[in-house]
Amino acid sequence: MFGLLFFILFTPGVSEFICTSSDLEMSYTFCDSTAHTLMFNLTPCSITNNPVWKAALTWIPRSDIHFLKIVFSVWYDGAKALLWKELLCSGADDEYSVCGTLKGETLVSTFDIKGSRTVFPKGNYSIVVQGFPDDSENNMLICLNFTMIVKQGPF
Repeated sequence: MFGLLFFILFTPGVSEFICTSSDLEMSYTFCDSTAHTLMFNLTPCSITNNPVWKAALTWIPRSDIHFLKIVFSVWYDGAKALLWKELLCSGADDEYSVCGTLKGETLVSTFDIKGSRTVFPKGNYSIVVQGFPDDSENNMLICLNFTMIVKQGPF
């Protein structure tokens, strides 16, 4: 079980491989029209025993990040399963390392994704993660469309 580490200027619409294992396959594309400089790593590449995934992100944003609203939309086998919105940066007393990053600065962050909260049935998942620099959700800072294929049922 391994993660794949990469740091490249990505072309919009081209699928980027994250990892594959006997029970999980993950990749993503950018869903906006601008190329990004991004590195994303996820370990372990498995859903066995509901792991805590370790994620590492390196990204050079296209604008200052004083305000950041994240919207997660999850589809399971074509049906909408979840819509979740979270304000990460408001410009005052922000707790996340992404907050305050300036345009062109290299953002480096590591974080845990706790898979134990969710049981992932076998099937195809589409996870769209959108970042907005204001509350209007009109001006997108970044948009990623993750494809997650769970190859085995819950354990």
